[in-house]
Amino acid sequence: MGALLWLLIPLTAGLAASIWAWGVERRNPSPRDRDTFEDLDHYQRMRTVLGNH
Repeated sequence: MGALLWLLIPLTAGLAASIWAWGVERRNPSPRDRDTFEDLDHYQRMRTVLGNH
């Protein structure tokens, strides 16, 4: 019975972490993605700057 109790501790911790992560994700949605062309312009500027060195 003692060995089963030791297995219950990580199971409980994992379950609590899962519930916490689900709750946090629901309240704080990630920011919206930026425009694809804005990302492309940023990549092109970085490529130009790094290509000069």
